[in-house]
Amino acid sequence: MNTKSEKYLVELGLRIRKLREEQDIDQKAFAFDCGIGRTQLYMIENGKTNPRLLTLIRIADGLGVSISELFGFSTKE
Repeated sequence: MNTKSEKYLVELGLRIRKLREEQDIDQKAFAFDCGIGRTQLYMIENGKTNPRLLTLIRIADGLGVSISELFGFSTKE
């Protein structure tokens, strides 16, 4: 993976962690509720892995946000 790709994964992970913490959700409980492993969530939040789309959909659903919001894109025009 190149440096630019790694940067995006780190930014995505930080965004996921921020959204989860804003809702005061424990990492272990959140991973369980999303149907993913806690270690996998840890790796995603720390930008150490490239999550599949299905995993990102589960995370977005668990946070009550859209995929575009998960990535930090504005849904307003």
